[in-house]
Amino acid sequence: MKWSGRYQHYTGEAFRRDLIAGGIVGIVAIPLGMAFAIASGVKPEYGLYTTIVAGILISLFGGSKFQIGGPTGAFIPVLLGIVMQYGYQDLLIAGFMGGVILLLMGVLRLGFLIRYIPKPVTIGFTAGIAVTIFSGQIGNFLGLTGVKRHEYFLGSMRELWDRLPTWNLYSVLTAAICLAALLITPKLLPKLPASMVGLLLSTAAALWLYPGQVATIGSAYGTIPGGLPVIHGLDLSASHLLRLLEPALIIAMLGSIESLLSAVVADGMSGTRHNSNRELLGQGIANIVTPFFGGIPATGAIARTATNIRSAAASPLSGIVHGIVVLLIVALFAPYASNIPLASMAPVLMMVAWNMSERKAFVKMLKTRTGDSVILLVTFFLTVFTTLTTAVEAGLLLAAVLFIWGMSRSLVMHKALPDAAHGERKMQALQPDRHHDCPQIAIFSVNGALFFGAATAFEEEGSELAKHPLGCVILRMSRVPFMDTTGEAQFTELVRKLQDKGTTVLVAGLNRQPKEMLTKTGGYARLGDRHCFEHTGEALDFALSRVDRPTCKGCRQFAFRECASLCKAEGETAGFAVPGSAGPSVQKPGTI
Repeated sequence: MKWSGRYQHYTGEAFRRDLIAGGIVGIVAIPLGMAFAIASGVKPEYGLYTTIVAGILISLFGGSKFQIGGPTGAFIPVLLGIVMQYGYQDLLIAGFMGGVILLLMGVLRLGFLIRYIPKPVTIGFTAGIAVTIFSGQIGNFLGLTGVKRHEYFLGSMRELWDRLPTWNLYSVLTAAICLAALLITPKLLPKLPASMVGLLLSTAAALWLYPGQVATIGSAYGTIPGGLPVIHGLDLSASHLLRLLEPALIIAMLGSIESLLSAVVADGMSGTRHNSNRELLGQGIANIVTPFFGGIPATGAIARTATNIRSAAASPLSGIVHGIVVLLIVALFAPYASNIPLASMAPVLMMVAWNMSERKAFVKMLKTRTGDSVILLVTFFLTVFTTLTTAVEAGLLLAAVLFIWGMSRSLVMHKALPDAAHGERKMQALQPDRHHDCPQIAIFSVNGALFFGAATAFEEEGSELAKHPLGCVILRMSRVPFMDTTGEAQFTELVRKLQDKGTTVLVAGLNRQPKEMLTKTGGYARLGDRHCFEHTGEALDFALSRVDRPTCKGCRQFAFRECASLCKAEGETAGFAVPGSAGPSVQKPGTI
């Protein structure tokens, strides 16, 4: 995506649209930035700094025309775990390293790898993250006091249960006001940001109706400072970097998945096409720079990106405007945000969790009752009860195992004969029987990828085939799209066994990749170029021209169209004979 393409035919009207869209998204982003930071275990202003710095850089350098970047809900359980285990300063270092990894992914053009993450894994961990976010806000919703943060779900639930007697009626009332605004505003005033309306109404109620009765951002985290974010130094010593490599990899993995998923959603809504590698570059740059301003890791935000598109944004300039708007509001009005009750933030995050939960896709996939359902549940429960890293690793491993198992079962090797009823006499699977078969020529169709997972099944089928004496075997390989070294070894071993028994092996329809594999390993040379054909008909003509005529004489199987003339043929033409038959086995020049 070139700069000329991103701003091609840019007009004053487009600039006006970008200003409006950026302003709207900026207002939407303010409460979310603070809420995500608080839920991640850091001060709310760090979420605002992330919105400003990362939001501007992602729009400036990213590969999606309408992508809005910033702190997101998907990062909450990951960042909270890092903060609890390592601390805030090390979170900044991990975020910096995650940015470097994202940058390298973009430089190495690895954006395509995200496509290979199975849908059940992404839906499973997204739903699991949603549960974690939702449950993490129950304490603020109820106004519980003395609640300690726990890294794992069960510990958090046990803590909430122990602190349940400390619930605060005023906090519940405040949260209910905000929740009602979140639900009603989109229906009555769809152009207004519901989260901002909810925060303003619930904060006003808490200040005027029951002042001092609920915990606020100021009472919990101190006054939010106004003005520009201050540059922080980072300890980038080797010991720190090595210790934080695992968290950095998690941040990079999740950041790449979320940003590219958001870019795909933006493409669908706007009819554009993003550049995945450039998007990773933009995400990397943003996450490298943001920690120096105290910001937490950022990625593409699907909800804010959708708001940007619905607000008629015309270019990435709207994302830059959104960051500037947040900067101006923070500089002028940040101290007033300290009066926002924590109970008001809880419904905002709960709605975020509800909207990101993929509940419809989750239920739909669960109803399929397939291997994908198992992957979905395993990823979901591990995300909730352990860590995101464990969940994704287990989900990917299980998906790979089930895929290999399914592919191994899909390999089929069956005997076939031409279908006399078909005009073009195509091969018909499982047509041969004791009254309709050829004692000299056997045709087998091999269907499916011939790889390590299917090698055992192929070996069993091949061993059964090698037991029967035959003059010629034609292997139809047109439906074998792939062959690895294990599959090649089994295939070549079958050819060797048949050839050692005196059977001529012909191959028809060999695809490019299996042919290249056989050529590299010497299997193709064992077959012989003249025994490899593009079409089954050519292989069959070759075999029929070399059958043992005396064996054909008197045969009443009539497996092939040519059998009638072969049965009546006079004289003996030497060719291959069925091992163990009474026919001659001496070969003349030019025969198999």
